[in-house]
Amino acid sequence: MAKKTVEYICQGCGACYSKWAGKCESCQAWNTITEEQSPDLLPKSLNSRTGRQISFVNLTDKSTDTPPSRMVTEISEFDRVCGGGLVPGSVLLVGGDPGIGKSTLLLQVAAAISKTGKCAYISGEEAIDQVRLRAKRLGVNDASVDLAASTNVRDILASLDHNDGPDVAIIDSIQTMYVDTMESTPGTVSQVRASAQELIRVAKRRGISIIIVGHVTKDGTLAGPRVLEHMVDTVLYFEGERGHQFRILRSVKNRFGATDEIGVFEMTDKGLQEVLNPSALFLANRQGNVSGACVFAGVEGTRPLLVEIQALVAPSNLATPRRAIVGWDHNRLSMVLAVLEARCGINFAGRDVYLNVAGGLKIHEPAADLAVAAALLSSMSNTPIPHDTVFFGEIGLSGEVRNVSQQDARLKESHKLGFRQVFMPPRTGTKSNALNEFDCVEVEHVHNIVEKFQSNDREKLTA
Repeated sequence: MAKKTVEYICQGCGACYSKWAGKCESCQAWNTITEEQSPDLLPKSLNSRTGRQISFVNLTDKSTDTPPSRMVTEISEFDRVCGGGLVPGSVLLVGGDPGIGKSTLLLQVAAAISKTGKCAYISGEEAIDQVRLRAKRLGVNDASVDLAASTNVRDILASLDHNDGPDVAIIDSIQTMYVDTMESTPGTVSQVRASAQELIRVAKRRGISIIIVGHVTKDGTLAGPRVLEHMVDTVLYFEGERGHQFRILRSVKNRFGATDEIGVFEMTDKGLQEVLNPSALFLANRQGNVSGACVFAGVEGTRPLLVEIQALVAPSNLATPRRAIVGWDHNRLSMVLAVLEARCGINFAGRDVYLNVAGGLKIHEPAADLAVAAALLSSMSNTPIPHDTVFFGEIGLSGEVRNVSQQDARLKESHKLGFRQVFMPPRTGTKSNALNEFDCVEVEHVHNIVEKFQSNDREKLTA
């Protein structure tokens, strides 16, 4: 009989303790440590049995098996994020806020896959009739998708692990699954880890692509043990603001493609629709001659993307002025404000600062520093930025503007949308042909941008 051991495991990060504590020292979370009993099935020593010797090959040997071809879903934005389609035997983990559209997207993916392959959709949160109602609303109720409602991993493996099994299986969600050999409840760290391990094992053995839905915590990270993200091949985050119709599918890990790749969708009454030209859509509602609005030429993964950054600097009556940011890093804004104050003499004391990335997109790259600085200076001086001007560049602590990657892709996307002037870091090396279409202003230091606005109204900038 297996010996049972008592462990105290943090449900937020998966850290193990020998006794209960109110605060997890690993993730600093309170009241997340719970008691779990798990059978100790491993022997004390692995030397008691002789293992089977494995065979080794070198890197130059040619495999007799043909490399697996990707399964294209014909949803181009989803295929882009996956690296060109689903790889047989791969496991994808999709996380996102509740109600953001994870189940909607994956049901549309299942319907698209069923046209060329066999797909199974296993729900642990909804009944079969509820999934059918959603499929009818999305207009995919005629798709030949195999539906099931189950939470027992043993039953799911028995349905997948045979020669006539599906090509793709969608598990919604991993927090509802349980392994019946463990006494802990579904959703605990032990159950999530064990359930994922069994699903990954059958995926590798049978060559099935498995898509797992994962819940997220209030901090926006995937719930359960961090090791879950290391176990799977691809981790996708589905993000977006409730007040905007746009949804961003972002790849944060991909063993078969580029990381930080994004796919853009629009939420409609018929489900999620692809946005093939997100730059034009994000800039569709721009208004001319408005101070504090600046267009940033960014790159997400391999895709160039133009978005509007809006800033508002207003007098404050509070002892501590507000710093409200939507779509950008709060610490990054604090750094840009400090550089403008220390290196350029711009005083933001006694002023509220509001920063917004239009369209609900979240920007992570430091190349947006120059665009943010231009938007702040434009708002302070009440000077509109020319409508056909874009900005990109990273600002250092000494105020210098540093080069960023993929400049040619940014310039080509800007030219395609009708922009004719660009503020960018000094070019190094050979001059690109894409610059011939622009009135290029190379910015070596952030005070070069300040001078553009100081010439209009010096008193408002330095007051």
